[in-house]
Amino acid sequence: MQHALIVAHPNPSSFVASLAMAYGEAAESLGHKTIMRDLYGMSFDPCLKADELPTSAGFAPRPDVVSERLILRDVDVFALFYPFWLNASPAILKGYLERVFGMGFAYGKGKEGNEPLLKGRKMISFTSSGAPTEWVMKSGAWEAVRALFDEHVAAVFGLELVEHAHYGGIVPGIRNDVVARHQASVRALVARQFGPR
Repeated sequence: MQHALIVAHPNPSSFVASLAMAYGEAAESLGHKTIMRDLYGMSFDPCLKADELPTSAGFAPRPDVVSERLILRDVDVFALFYPFWLNASPAILKGYLERVFGMGFAYGKGKEGNEPLLKGRKMISFTSSGAPTEWVMKSGAWEAVRALFDEHVAAVFGLELVEHAHYGGIVPGIRNDVVARHQASVRALVARQFGPR
């Protein structure tokens, strides 16, 4: 099984990045292959260009998108790692999905509208927020992200939504033992979802 770890945080030493590292270690310990896509580290351009929009005259993905699609073409699990900023994903992640997972890769034209092209593959998400998880849930942000991002993206692309693990109350200077405890929970989740049955 091949996993793409799509990380949307500008700090390579962030809590979010530490979760991705733990995920990768756990998946590889199961004999799986991982591909790291550090969006900020790659300086990925999230801005969809006019010539990338499907029209009756056609369209063509730009070279950076073509390269990403080649890297991701055999991926079985898309693992998203991102913080909640304004109670939503960072713009770079949404731009990555808009450009890379757009028409011709994650969905295509069908007889009655768009048709999902990634059926049989999975999506799992790991997020953090400075606000406590209880507040994120009470504010409605959790349900909004689940409905408008997770469920919608999975449905449009044809992905099976496996799980969404959220870590609230994550602030700068978080203690190392707390980070390690959360990393252990990520490893356990990977083993539970993708380990031998």
